[in-house]
Amino acid sequence: MDKNEFSHKERYQLAAKRVKQIKGFYTHALIYVLINLVFVYINFQNLDEGESYFQWRNFITFSFWGIGLLAHGASVFLPNIIFGKNWEEKKIREFMDKEDQRWE
Repeated sequence: MDKNEFSHKERYQLAAKRVKQIKGFYTHALIYVLINLVFVYINFQNLDEGESYFQWRNFITFSFWGIGLLAHGASVFLPNIIFGKNWEEKKIREFMDKEDQRWE
């Protein structure tokens, strides 16, 4: 599959979609960090004298939201590693070719 087979508009749309996915992940990561920093501050303020910060309740949001953030990152970055850089373009072209053959 040659890159010239895709029009400039199609390549632009694919690139714009990819940029939007990456931007969404970075926004999610930034919000994750900021909110968790606020939670850490609040939790420190609510500790009794001599009480340790390292309690399971202080890590629930961090942990479960972190799992969600990892899943989001995997959905954005791993497809390129697993399927290859041009996998999506090849599949789109393959489906378009099959559809063209069906109508011929």
